[in-house]
Amino acid sequence: MKWAVMYLIGFVVLLSGLLAALWKMGVLAYIGAVWTAIAIAIAVGVGIMIAVSNSGSKESIDINR
Repeated sequence: MKWAVMYLIGFVVLLSGLLAALWKMGVLAYIGAVWTAIAIAIAVGVGIMIAVSNSGSKESIDINR
């Protein structure tokens, strides 16, 4: 679980940097607030899906009877 949290923190930092760069260039003013919020929600959703799919070890348990 800790690797998934680390991944999500890194993803949020990356997304914040990207948004700051787009804001500084004036792109966010051109796009609008609603589309920016939709894009952030999609990006966070994809980040959560990737973090969850890569977290934990997938092992099979063999039971000998």
